[in-house]
Amino acid sequence: MQHLLPRQAWDWLQSLSARPAEQRPLFVDVRMEVESLYVGRPPGVVQVPWYEYPELRPDAQRFVQQVEREAGSKERPLLLICRSGKRTLDAGAALEAAGFGEVAHVLHGFEGDLDANFHRSTRNGWRFDGLPWEQM
Repeated sequence: MQHLLPRQAWDWLQSLSARPAEQRPLFVDVRMEVESLYVGRPPGVVQVPWYEYPELRPDAQRFVQQVEREAGSKERPLLLICRSGKRTLDAGAALEAAGFGEVAHVLHGFEGDLDANFHRSTRNGWRFDGLPWEQM
């Protein structure tokens, strides 16, 4: 699995944007849908939660099947993002074990690491780096 800083991930997505749609990286947000809706998300992501409320337990098989359905092929490159870059490690490992060939994740995720006051988006992460995002 590739570990990309947020700006590297954005640059990678942009560099491959001229490819036909089925060959462009599929950008997957593995957070719960409510996180994505209320906290915000990068534009163009597909929501496939690693786990969801109320169970809050991963179902790797379900997750892999949903990503494969969205990607259309295990050959399609994948970029994963979560809140802090930790869920994507487990999700990415499950995808690689299932045969996906090119999996990358965003280090520090969308909100980044906690600071001394237990706040996010103040040290690192997608939003901290000023990359495009939207909020519902």
